Amino acid sequence: MSQVSDDRDIFFEEDDLKYEEEILRNPYSVKSWLRYAEYKKEGRKEVLNLIFERALKELPGSYKLWYNYLLIRRKQVEHLLATDPALDQVDNVFERSLVFMHKMPRIWLEYCKFLMDRGQITKTRRTFDRALRSLPVTQHDRIWSLYLAFVQSNDVPELACRIFRRCLKLMPEKSEDYIDYLISVDRLDEAGQLLANIINDEDHASANGKSKHQLWNDLCELISKNPGKIHSLKVEPIIRQGIKRYTDQVGVLWNSLADYYIRNGHFEKARDVYEEAIKTVKTVRDFTQVFDVYAQFEENMATSSMEADAAVDDAEIDLRLARLEWLMERRPLLLNSVLLRQNPHNVLEWHKRIELYEGKSVEIVKTFTEAVQTVDPKLATGKLYTLWVEFAKFYEKADQISDARNIFEKSITVNFKYVDDLASIWCAWAEMELRHHNPNEALKLLQRATTPPKKRVNYHDETETVQNRLHKSLKLWSLYADLEESFGTFKRCKAVYDRIIDLRIATPQIIINYGLYLEENNYYEYAFKAYEKGLALFKWPNVFDIWNTYLTKFINRYGGKKLERARDLFEQCLEYCPPKFAKCFYLLYSKLEENHGLARHAMAIYDRACTAVLPEEQPEMFNIYIRRAAEIYGVSHTRSIYEKAIDVLTDKDAREFSLKFADLERKLGEIDRARAIYAHASQMCDPRITLKFWKTWKEFEIKHGNEDTVREMLRVKRSVQATYNTQVNFMSSQISSVNQNEDDDEEDEMRKLEKRARELAEEEVKSQTKEKNINFISSEENPKKVEEKNPEELDIDWSDDDDEATESSKVTVEKQFIPDEVYGGLKKDIDETIV
Repeated sequence: MSQVSDDRDIFFEEDDLKYEEEILRNPYSVKSWLRYAEYKKEGRKEVLNLIFERALKELPGSYKLWYNYLLIRRKQVEHLLATDPALDQVDNVFERSLVFMHKMPRIWLEYCKFLMDRGQITKTRRTFDRALRSLPVTQHDRIWSLYLAFVQSNDVPELACRIFRRCLKLMPEKSEDYIDYLISVDRLDEAGQLLANIINDEDHASANGKSKHQLWNDLCELISKNPGKIHSLKVEPIIRQGIKRYTDQVGVLWNSLADYYIRNGHFEKARDVYEEAIKTVKTVRDFTQVFDVYAQFEENMATSSMEADAAVDDAEIDLRLARLEWLMERRPLLLNSVLLRQNPHNVLEWHKRIELYEGKSVEIVKTFTEAVQTVDPKLATGKLYTLWVEFAKFYEKADQISDARNIFEKSITVNFKYVDDLASIWCAWAEMELRHHNPNEALKLLQRATTPPKKRVNYHDETETVQNRLHKSLKLWSLYADLEESFGTFKRCKAVYDRIIDLRIATPQIIINYGLYLEENNYYEYAFKAYEKGLALFKWPNVFDIWNTYLTKFINRYGGKKLERARDLFEQCLEYCPPKFAKCFYLLYSKLEENHGLARHAMAIYDRACTAVLPEEQPEMFNIYIRRAAEIYGVSHTRSIYEKAIDVLTDKDAREFSLKFADLERKLGEIDRARAIYAHASQMCDPRITLKFWKTWKEFEIKHGNEDTVREMLRVKRSVQATYNTQVNFMSSQISSVNQNEDDDEEDEMRKLEKRARELAEEEVKSQTKEKNINFISSEENPKKVEEKNPEELDIDWSDDDDEATESSKVTVEKQFIPDEVYGGLKKDIDETIV
């Protein structure tokens, strides 16, 4: 089947019949036409175009048909040159589509893109304008995005600027894009104006997310780096406004302003800007930024002058080098000024500033004057009074004493924050008078300073001025007392000390000084009264030094003449004395009784002291008590002291005293007493830890014991061991830390004892003739008791129940010297102990 259309032969195939029939049945179905076009898309383009033309003839208002048809027609010509006539046919198709689709923004966008690809600027611009006129305002943003991209892609700045201005009327958020474009085409004056307008518009929100501060920085950078291209803006007011507004970018903005004048060639104006900047910035960071750039500017100026030899004379070069050197010399002073602008009440920085002016008297006086006038006493950081004192010392060093006095006179009227500050002023004034040999004038000053005000005020009431509270300053009274001691009379000095005590501002050291002063003048009873006044003022532990001085001086003065009074003093002292300070007083008390009193009183004091001092000092006190008792009453009198010590002290100290007590009884020949002491002390001696105790007891039994005592010691040791084993073993770490050398020594000792026992056995074999002299109690009479003999002659292994013990180190008693009953029982007990 064939059909002729548009003077061209179009051939239809057999497979097209079903689509043709469907169209004939339903010519207004968009889906049917699209299915037909989809089927023929791989065929000849004329056939496909004809299908869409037939479809649009039936359905001219279908957006889908027009959109798909236009895409296919664009694709068919995309590889052709811009001058090919086929492109005009596509233009005609777009124009025909817009007759029906003029409200569809997508059709307009495709048409504009097609024209942009062809490079037809005028026709494209007019098409964009037609699109904007045809579409509602709510859809203009889709057109403008492509429109702006089009004008920026073509090198026609005037056209682009006009289109941008039109766009900004509807879409002011595109202002930053316009500014970027203006900067790119070097239209900086308009860019600066627009950027300034954006910054001034409080309702403007940056499309790129920039803050007002960032936009301001961009403006300052733009106008400072392009001074010759921006004429519509007043640069200096803009930057200065930024300096006031953005305090965290002050240094950068000052540098921008100076850079603007440098680029304009106004170097002197730039230097003035730098000078103003370094004298007004308030942070070290801003100062460093400005100073570094300023120094670089001066260095560049000097370098350029030296390089241009012919154009610049030597005087100009010297001037620029001098400016650079002068700037570098001023840096410490300028930096100090910055810190003082940060905190004008910083006393330390004022002192540093004065040191920087060393050798410049006029500047120093000006700085001192400015400092004392600027610093607020209530806000001062540091000690304000030091400024006044140093100010006065400056005049003093210049031998202008009258001016120094004037400074001090003014300083004492300042309402300092603390009384101590004002007192320091008075003290410094008095010390100045002393340095110039005017002690009477110094005393008058201190008398004047310590005179109480007419109305009664509370010293601790901070609402009162420091001048009204000065009369209770201990610093002033201490200096006053020292000067009276050195230059005054006894009566006046005593009155000063009494006044200090009456005002209740004395310290223990003041009381001691008062007593020593009275003692130096042979007023001993007055000194003791002074100590007693001090004792009434203070409590423990503040009265420790007073009591110590008082009691020592009293004993040195009277010795045993006023013994009862001394005893009363000691008892009064010890009544409330804390254990921490009791030791020295008890020793002093007992020494007094030993030298001037009764021995039994001394022993009673020692006995009280042993329980009155700190626990860690009790062993030392017991040792002193024992030693003194032995010297006075004899060794036997110390038994009760040892018993008390063992009861009172901790287990560790009690063990040591037990060993000493047992050794004392051994030396006195009281073997049974010593053995009883060891047995008593063993209850607090864990065999795994207290190796020394058991070793000492063992050596004692070697020298003085027999089989029964050995058995008893081992039984006690087993019992103690079992007692400690039933408790929670907190001592494992201590057991593991026992020195291996001690184990080795114990093993060596066991071997020596075993060897000694064997030697004794051999001696017994050789001396069988003496066997009749050895009487053993038969097992029928008393099987558990053997007649006492020299332990060194017994064939017994005295080793402890150590893990390293072997069968060869067990207790061995030669059977031929001991009855069977006794031998068997003893061997069984000791074997059980070892196991």
